[in-house]
Amino acid sequence: MNKMKNFIIDVDGVLTDGQFHYSAEGKIMKVFGPDDADALALLKEKMYIHMISGDKRGFPITKKRVAEDMKFPLNLVSTFERIEWIKNKFNPSETIYIGDGIYDALVFKEVGYSIAVANACDIAKKYADFVTVRKGAEGAVAEAALHIMDKFFEPIDLNNLKPKHGSGVWKSGKQ
Repeated sequence: MNKMKNFIIDVDGVLTDGQFHYSAEGKIMKVFGPDDADALALLKEKMYIHMISGDKRGFPITKKRVAEDMKFPLNLVSTFERIEWIKNKFNPSETIYIGDGIYDALVFKEVGYSIAVANACDIAKKYADFVTVRKGAEGAVAEAALHIMDKFFEPIDLNNLKPKHGSGVWKSGKQ
């Protein structure tokens, strides 16, 4: 029986390319990948998905994409407080965490299964159970979601794949 119930996603560097785009007025933009939302919509039927960001200044941008557009729960959680945050909200042994940073390696040691993206720092990759081929904002989360389906649930069956929700499903007249 599968014991994985939660998928926690570090947004910056995983859902995004990790770059911060500044103007004289401050942080103005983040780059998110196009395929991640669709794969997460498939995985959402199997497990709880929650996203976190440690980027205080860019949080309104992240909130717009993640909470408002993708409709996933999101919290602002410092990189130094992630282990405690996870332990207070979830059973770590039932949790999959995906990250890219130095301090994510500490989280990897505490959760049931860990994933690093291809552009993660070396120490994160060293302690990850799985490393994606794709980089953040280039389909890494989609790749991770499909990997989770294969490893902990069942592989995606393209013959019976019917879109229910995701970026490509909308009612006529709405975009």
